[in-house]
Amino acid sequence: MQELPNPMFPLSQLGARPAFWRAPPSTRLPAPVPAAPAAVEAPRAAGQGITVSWARHQDDVRAAQRLRHEVFAGEMGARLTTTLEGHDIDLFDDFCEHLLVREEETNQVIGTYRVLTPAQARRIGSTYSDTEFDLTRLRDLRERMVELGRSCVHRDHRQGGVILALWGALAGFMHRNRLDTMIGCASIPMQHNGVNGGDAAASIWRQLSTTHMAPIQYQVQPRLALPVERLNGDLVVEPPALIKGYLRLGAKVLGAPAWDPDFNTADLPMLMRIDDLPPRYRKHFLGN
Repeated sequence: MQELPNPMFPLSQLGARPAFWRAPPSTRLPAPVPAAPAAVEAPRAAGQGITVSWARHQDDVRAAQRLRHEVFAGEMGARLTTTLEGHDIDLFDDFCEHLLVREEETNQVIGTYRVLTPAQARRIGSTYSDTEFDLTRLRDLRERMVELGRSCVHRDHRQGGVILALWGALAGFMHRNRLDTMIGCASIPMQHNGVNGGDAAASIWRQLSTTHMAPIQYQVQPRLALPVERLNGDLVVEPPALIKGYLRLGAKVLGAPAWDPDFNTADLPMLMRIDDLPPRYRKHFLGN
């Protein structure tokens, strides 16, 4: 296959100023500080020897960032620009809520998500997804839309219980705060299921574009598109487990994948709405 294109700009720097979602001109933004989510709950048991909680202190956030670095850099080979060795840190972290799953016996963080709320997205001026996609068509959803990102689970705990615990806590957070829409970039590694060079991503995109596309009014465009037309999209390849999980929850694909050269992944823009949760998952996560 041909070489993937070089990015025309450093993706990690986009969003460094409020360009996509501007605050009112008269608003002076204060220095960002981690904010506690509304209706913070104490750590709660989730079964299988794990607990779920929201980060309350910088030490909690650092533990999540260490896990992210271990998974993204150590396992996936991502090229991370970080201000603290051994930690995955970017400019969105201080504006996000961080959800943690810990192993009860060791207190080690074994799973994490970060959540960017509408209020915090207004403060920073964009979401991370805005740096990879033109989200203009989602403008009417933003007031009740959160962005999920940096999802990862420790390699020794990927049997399903951790991600279900994370999803349950996220569903409760959305319900308590009267939010109804979640977006995010779901990554497909360039080397996935033994297939190299992006062919797996092109094939997964071709499959999902015929079965799980969002309505046209919500479809978006990548800023640095994966050149799917130059890749083999005819392979039978299973999507990563996280993407399959999102689809079971009723998520939709918003458009063609972007290429993230730092993480060496193809990122699919995805949208999930609480109202689209299948009844069995709605009952499991929300009790109704």
